[in-house]
Amino acid sequence: MRERSITLRKAVNGVITGVAAATALVSLLMLLWILAVVVQRGLAAIDWAFFTKLPSPPGESGGGLANAIIGTVVITLVATILGVPIGILAGTYVAEFGRYSRFADAVRFCANILMGAPSIVIGVFVYTIVVVPMGRFSGLAGSLALAIIMLPVITRTTEDMLRLVPNSMRESALALGAPEHSMIVQVVFRAAKGGLLTGVMLAVARVSGETAPLLFTALNSPYWSVALDKPMPNLTVTIFNYAMSPYADWQAKAWGASLLITSAVLVMNIAARALARERRMTS
Repeated sequence: MRERSITLRKAVNGVITGVAAATALVSLLMLLWILAVVVQRGLAAIDWAFFTKLPSPPGESGGGLANAIIGTVVITLVATILGVPIGILAGTYVAEFGRYSRFADAVRFCANILMGAPSIVIGVFVYTIVVVPMGRFSGLAGSLALAIIMLPVITRTTEDMLRLVPNSMRESALALGAPEHSMIVQVVFRAAKGGLLTGVMLAVARVSGETAPLLFTALNSPYWSVALDKPMPNLTVTIFNYAMSPYADWQAKAWGASLLITSAVLVMNIAARALARERRMTS
């Protein structure tokens, strides 16, 4: 009876392990399939003009997406400037000062809720509080929407990374007479800098492919524009518009822009994982 029970358990374990391995393989194959299609179709659309020229008029071939590339960089950079300091400060408060207080618990709860909020809801929110009062779409509104999406990711990552720093390092710094703020900045932050950078890179990768928030905030533009108070061109909305168009050249450029965004996100994720692995090896 005992041998039959052990045999049954091993059989069930083998089946579950096989199913899990099969589903993991299917997920990997789907990812490779998507990457292969994006690379195959995207490379055909990328040339020097893609990075240096403005979009062509509807129905005409040629041109590029230089304005959308620059606009995406500007929007993401401003979002990073807005979101990273607030996220790091919030994570620092929760990890170092609030810890088990009710307010810290409320911050964690709100961050968790915000991480699961649909990005289009955040776009509508920013549209209501920024775009409508301003009377126009703007790059600043787009950056604010992306910063809100980045905020909970950076907050939770900062808290987790700071909590991994041994308390003995804090106690040693305080025992030497260092003020608490100096201890956090010069000791805790330095010990956790790899994890903090990883969190920032993951947050940037998280927002790099967002389209819905920018449809309600930055919109798009076929012209050169780096003014934050005006509609700003960006790759994600351009992909949406071009992919829905009836023009073959625009559809090809949508594939090229998709390859560009996919490559950027892939590089940032690989770099983040490399930083995390380096931190584990040195800790």
